[in-house]
Amino acid sequence: MSAVVDIQQLVLLLELEPPFDKKAVQTARRTMAKRWHPDLAPAGQELEHERHLKAINEGADQLEQLAEGSRGGTVSANAVRVAGQAARRARAEEGRRNYEAQQRARAAATDKAANDPFGDRMPDHSVVHRYARCLSYPEWGVGTVDGIYFTGDGDHVQQWARVRFSDGVRTVPAGSLQFVDFSRPDDAADRVERFMTAARHALAENDFKTAAQRLTYARDAQPRNPVVLRLISFAFWQSGQLEAAGRAVRDWIRAEPGRPAPQRYASRIYEAMGAVDLALGAAELAAEAAPTDASGWERVGRLRLARFDRAGAIDALERARGLGATVEGLLDLALAFQLAGDVGAAVAAAEQATVVDPDSGEAWSRLAHALARTDLVSEALTACAFAQARGAGDEVADLRDRLEAIAPRELPA
Repeated sequence: MSAVVDIQQLVLLLELEPPFDKKAVQTARRTMAKRWHPDLAPAGQELEHERHLKAINEGADQLEQLAEGSRGGTVSANAVRVAGQAARRARAEEGRRNYEAQQRARAAATDKAANDPFGDRMPDHSVVHRYARCLSYPEWGVGTVDGIYFTGDGDHVQQWARVRFSDGVRTVPAGSLQFVDFSRPDDAADRVERFMTAARHALAENDFKTAAQRLTYARDAQPRNPVVLRLISFAFWQSGQLEAAGRAVRDWIRAEPGRPAPQRYASRIYEAMGAVDLALGAAELAAEAAPTDASGWERVGRLRLARFDRAGAIDALERARGLGATVEGLLDLALAFQLAGDVGAAVAAAEQATVVDPDSGEAWSRLAHALARTDLVSEALTACAFAQARGAGDEVADLRDRLEAIAPRELPA
């Protein structure tokens, strides 16, 4: 930091309103840290977020120390104004010295140009844009740059800007600004990147309806972008707009016809809509596209079971078991065998589920009910005990009471 601390700049950096105390500085630090954390940065902007957050933390440390040493623990607006005037005078003095050095350098350059016409020539003007958007938060829209500020010294100089957006003035790192030239329309890729970044922020906050609106603009820019179509299908689905989700997922299928992922999304969306036939068709296409995925065959078996296709469900769930089925898949297989009347196969599938996950109370409960349909009363009572030890419900307790009533009585030796 420079020798003269510009409290006014630090107040702008943390978006504080004087007077303030240590608690207000800590609150502002947390708010800005949530906004400019590197994990929330779009691709290529992680360093800008990290540097800006570092400047925020350094400024907050200085303001906290200042608040602790102030009378009453509060920094007044007058103290901020006086400190800002002193810092401006110091900067003006430094600027005057820099200007004089530049004048001397320019005179030397003029002499060099006169005596060395083949020397390097640098332009002596720059172009300054007034309107810009923030790449990290494009949902703020196009704002007006009110000022550019510098924090730090030497190799640690950090540049940040105060930009006036429609919803207020924001402090943003200068590297995250994209200056707007209204004479040229934006490229489609730029628009997609902006709206995708804004949609990711909305998805991180579980605001799926807003994310769907922003992704709609991205889809208008690139209608066949598979990443956009995947996110917009998910956003419509989670926001409850199932018809829009179905249209979006069909666009995604047309964009990537050979991949199983869009078919999986389509199956779940159709199932949420109540269209079991369409959900089953999409699930079968996804399983055929990825034949080694056990979860895909489990879903096919579950949907076939919902349509009372017991033989088809058993076939799909047996394929899933051969690939390494989960506990849920094995329990569905046990149910399919039970509905088909094959009690022995149902017991075997439920027993395998307890082997896959010995701590599953549901698996032991299903095994107990399956064994209760056989003559293996003692084994059923053992399964009930295991299920109750793992938090099974009242159904297992009732089953155990019925089994104990019919269990054969043995005399002690």
